[in-house]
Amino acid sequence: MNFGGNEVVYDYSESEIIIVPVPYDATSTWMKGADKGPEAILQASVNLEFYDVETESEAHLKGINTIEPIIEKETPEKLVNAVYNKVLSLLSENKFPVIIGGNHTVSIGAFKAFSERFNNLTVLQLDAHADLRQEYEGSPFNHACVMARAREMAPIVQVGIRSMSEGEVSGLDRTRMFYSHELYYDKSLYERALDTLTENVYITIDLDVFDPSLIPSTGTPEPGGPEYFELLHFMREVIKNRNVVGFDVVELCPTAANKAPDFVAAKIIYQLLSYRFA
Repeated sequence: MNFGGNEVVYDYSESEIIIVPVPYDATSTWMKGADKGPEAILQASVNLEFYDVETESEAHLKGINTIEPIIEKETPEKLVNAVYNKVLSLLSENKFPVIIGGNHTVSIGAFKAFSERFNNLTVLQLDAHADLRQEYEGSPFNHACVMARAREMAPIVQVGIRSMSEGEVSGLDRTRMFYSHELYYDKSLYERALDTLTENVYITIDLDVFDPSLIPSTGTPEPGGPEYFELLHFMREVIKNRNVVGFDVVELCPTAANKAPDFVAAKIIYQLLSYRFA
């Protein structure tokens, strides 16, 4: 299925924006189902309106093509390499990749590809969890380790964090960590987070960064997340002031009883594309 359905149909060659579904869930540690996230997002995206009222633009006119899903379930390492190779190939063709997961492990391969392609890159993480464990459940590629891997490739900035283990504290850089409870009381911290970013930025969005009242369908929902427009407008400022080279949206665990989070995830993707290509 193509992102946007029949209303957004473009050939690969004419598309600047490439949607990369990665239905992977093998390293999830609580609620399973993130491997169903990409299909749920694509199905929900059919119901979007493709004129964006905020930017008064139609980002899809840049061309959006959805490629075949990346399927690799043998080991986390092989999954990371499969994502890396595909994203690196897309970047060599000057495409703008949007990776949709799947759990957060899928982002590691993207980090590697972008860090090799772009100098002066920062990985901006929007997430409820720090994800700074060096290893978890026997793997350095567990979704709980994703930002530890990112930090090996590029500087990171973490926004919306409100949960971590004691073992992660010693590795924190508090000048680049913006807790959700602090952001609640002091919105100027978003400006400080923006100031820490380098010229080129890759954004990784774990949907549990949002309060579960908005998106309950995640593997580990955490209360106390920022409000929708608060985060989206922060990302708008990031895109306005930096060169955002790609992004991912991960950790949707869809449920048949509530389709709203699927639509919200699709909306977030298209809203970021609208900011980026308006």
